Amino acid sequence: MPVQHIALFGFKAGTAPTIIDRAFQELHRLTKVIPGITSFSGGPNNSPEGLADGLTHGFVMMFKDASARDAYLPHPEHEKFKSFVLPHIQKVVVLDYDC
Repeated sequence: MPVQHIALFGFKAGTAPTIIDRAFQELHRLTKVIPGITSFSGGPNNSPEGLADGLTHGFVMMFKDASARDAYLPHPEHEKFKSFVLPHIQKVVVLDYDC
């Protein structure tokens, strides 16, 4: 059964746009180097509702199944991405569900 992986980021105030752009380029790159990712989309929040609670950006990845998601989490390329992005993150929320 496919798994939808949703992550919402609140980048720290003053984070350079080039850092944010690189973060999303790296996330897209992960879809090409980590097996089992079937789709990716992401970008800045543009909701007019005002309910983002400080979250500024988000992304969605679809995995072919839970085992693909489970392999992604400790994957060295994912760990490398986290090492790059987490110093720039004020808040992160992750939610996964079966599709």
